[in-house]
Amino acid sequence: MAEILSDNKIKTIAFYLPQYHAIPENDKFWGKGFTEWVNTKKATPLFEGHYQPKVPLNENYYNLLDDNVKIWQADLAKKYGVFGFCYYHYWFKDGKKLLEKPLEQMLKNKDVNIPFCMSWANENWSKRWDGGNQEIIAEQDYGTEDDWKKHLLYMVQFFKDERYITLNGDPVFLIYKPEEIPDLHRMVTYWQSEIKKFGFNRICLMIQNSGWYFSPSYNDRDFDYQIKFEPYFSKQYAEKDLNKIKHLQVAYQILKKVRLEKPIYEFVKSRKKVSGNDKPLSIFSYDKECEDILNGPHSKKIVQGLFTDWDNTARRKNGFVFKGGNPEKFGKCAKNLFNQMREEDDLPLVFINAWNEWAEGAYLEPDEKHGYAYLEQLQLAIKYYNKEN
Repeated sequence: MAEILSDNKIKTIAFYLPQYHAIPENDKFWGKGFTEWVNTKKATPLFEGHYQPKVPLNENYYNLLDDNVKIWQADLAKKYGVFGFCYYHYWFKDGKKLLEKPLEQMLKNKDVNIPFCMSWANENWSKRWDGGNQEIIAEQDYGTEDDWKKHLLYMVQFFKDERYITLNGDPVFLIYKPEEIPDLHRMVTYWQSEIKKFGFNRICLMIQNSGWYFSPSYNDRDFDYQIKFEPYFSKQYAEKDLNKIKHLQVAYQILKKVRLEKPIYEFVKSRKKVSGNDKPLSIFSYDKECEDILNGPHSKKIVQGLFTDWDNTARRKNGFVFKGGNPEKFGKCAKNLFNQMREEDDLPLVFINAWNEWAEGAYLEPDEKHGYAYLEQLQLAIKYYNKEN
């Protein structure tokens, strides 16, 4: 197994998007042959100095069904010190899967020689991410024990692979939005009991998305770690009144005992305005975000995070952009964060957003503007930490 604590070196895991091959569902809703490259290519600059479209080095608009691409990615990542990939995993109602082929192909092909783990992107598959309507493409439904068992059996084949990432021998599994699961505690308890039948002590569960952390309903009792999923986590952390949130979380747990929390939660949720095309473009400072990352929390239940850059205007013109970022600033932020982690005695693990989120401007892969500079800067920061450690 690919054990995080096999030594005292820092481990970086990059989030990995598998939407670079055509599937029937995307063909139906977005047009024949749709992949993430379609959005990436159609992006246009929205202000002076705005780097769009993002172009991969040598116009390498790859297809992830090609094993040679996955081998190239794995070899490139390892060359620059990336420990592993965290593949987004899409599992829906009645066990329907989407974008599963790259991960399943990788499982069969040992030449894709890089550690990996999985993050369950447990949301409805809808048209919301482009700023459009809420039309459902694939519905999310969590079911009962029979459904949980089916899902676990699917995951176990990956957990057993020698490349799968573990922490203290436990397979690492992320859930993007645990708060969306009605019977979360029951489901997780069932998984933790059943996983012993397959030779594991337990599953190391982590929360990926940051939204729940700042919600009154937050309860991490079933999870080992909360990931600082950047840039979302630190942006919210800098803006929120944390003392107020903590008081609300205590009150929520009290209300839960008298069964009042669900109607309150549903009321608050119903009052939230659904974002749409009338929302203006938002521009933020990359430098300020790096400061916020370094001013963020450290604890035994927090896993640190970084982001290369962020610009999701390829997906929606009313998205948000971090202005002023470059590889050198990313490298400096990484080095400073790694130093903090040593001083705080954090778990030596960092999740990076992302390996290949091209339509969101978050990628370590080489592009025409910066070449391999983001990977080179990350490598320098990793080498510095490991040398000093």
